[in-house]
Amino acid sequence: MSCVHYKFYSKLDYNTVTFDGLHITLSELKKQIMTRERLKATDCDLQITNAQTREEYTDEKAHIPKHSSVIVRRIPIGGVKPAGRTFIVDRSDSAVVGSSRPVCNTNPKSTHTPPPPPPLTSLTLPLFLALVTFLENIVLIM
Repeated sequence: MSCVHYKFYSKLDYNTVTFDGLHITLSELKKQIMTRERLKATDCDLQITNAQTREEYTDEKAHIPKHSSVIVRRIPIGGVKPAGRTFIVDRSDSAVVGSSRPVCNTNPKSTHTPPPPPPLTSLTLPLFLALVTFLENIVLIM
């Protein structure tokens, strides 16, 4: 009996999927993980990444060798789409944090300053977790 060890990105412990043979296809691994974790194929898809090499498996017919360790992420069915906005990374006082518009400094005598962003502690937990996931996806794209 062969196995592949998997864990979700947000979890600490690995679980095991067993199969016969020297390898398992990506599609079969996804099916077994979704069955074990009681996930519905209509709700999400799984992104599978090799835990050692950080290589993402994208071909559904790709063979994953036995005794491999993989990291699993739940993603929307259509995949993760990049946002159509650009965000200002300038940390100066004149930049508007999180704005999708460029800052125009044509009038240097302007006294209008944008309000400061709310402190991180005032964000609700779901919003904070969504922000962390968004930033992790941006890092993966780079």
